[in-house]
Amino acid sequence: MYKIFFKDRLIYLTNRIDIDLTDDFGSILKYANQGELLQFIANFDRDTSIGKAFIYHHNVFELLQNFRLCFKNLPAAGGLVWNAEGNRFLAIKRLGVYDLPKGKVEPDETFEAAAIREVEEECGISGVTIIKKLTSTYHTYHLREQHIFKETKWFEMSYKGTETPSPQTSENIESVFWANPSSLSDFKANTYPSIIEVLKSSDEIDLAD
Repeated sequence: MYKIFFKDRLIYLTNRIDIDLTDDFGSILKYANQGELLQFIANFDRDTSIGKAFIYHHNVFELLQNFRLCFKNLPAAGGLVWNAEGNRFLAIKRLGVYDLPKGKVEPDETFEAAAIREVEEECGISGVTIIKKLTSTYHTYHLREQHIFKETKWFEMSYKGTETPSPQTSENIESVFWANPSSLSDFKANTYPSIIEVLKSSDEIDLAD
């Protein structure tokens, strides 16, 4: 199953509708063709009273690729970066919202290289290394006349240097700080739902209340 975020609303893509469907869904579609899919997405995007919708098809990966075709695609990459002691992760505050460092993948750049570059640029450090792939998140937004689909590949990383992180203010980053994974109530209350998905994907973070 894939979760596609429309701000704080969700479209689920699944091949197991009998298992994944929840009682609080607002709309549902069995994928048949691109025309119906485009119309379903447009209706969901317009009707903000629908908090959760489901689209199902026997091949969920194929469904994701068809879903992508309804948007302009912008690939991105980012990192959940741990300090040398492994007890704090690097977080940023951008436009008043807590976030993790990330950014778009440049032409001919791998997701791994983009993730390292974006972390180092946005946080003012160097020498970040990748530990492993974490997860991918998917969200949509409007940019001028275009409807954007952004897949962000996330990597767990380590930073063992001595530089003090500093914000890349040209990217509207207000601050960079080391967050305590055992005290995240304020962070969770003021971040994006997709970032919560990244934190959940790490074995080092327990988000249970």
